[in-house]
Amino acid sequence: MAWRLTVESARSLLAFRQPYRRRCPPSGGSGQNEQVIYELRVYTALPGRMPALLSRFEMVTLGFWEEYGIRQVGFFTTAIGPDNQDLTYLLAWESLAEREQKWNSFQADPDWIAARAASEADGQIVARIANSILTPTAFSALT
Repeated sequence: MAWRLTVESARSLLAFRQPYRRRCPPSGGSGQNEQVIYELRVYTALPGRMPALLSRFEMVTLGFWEEYGIRQVGFFTTAIGPDNQDLTYLLAWESLAEREQKWNSFQADPDWIAARAASEADGQIVARIANSILTPTAFSALT
């Protein structure tokens, strides 16, 4: 006789299940309750302009971020998905106040403004930008 999962047996299994908890603190962390927030940003390049966008980030933007203490978690291009002209990246922030202070300072930097304009000498690079502020769940590997 084959075993079948019924609603009642599923409920009894779930009643004994404990929530997932990380076994060790995240690397570099003290293990204390440090609430980091993340910013997800998606840049959609105009057709044919992805190489210029990637170059600007690699050769220009990251240097400015280093000056301002803006911490990137990772950059990604879309291999499979709705738009292969997307560049997606994550930033880590200690707080919304830190994000506001550092991001606004970076955006207002006259050298950054000039570098961004120079990178668009051959035309606009970005069609649109979307961003979201994220907080990790208790069971995230990023907590």
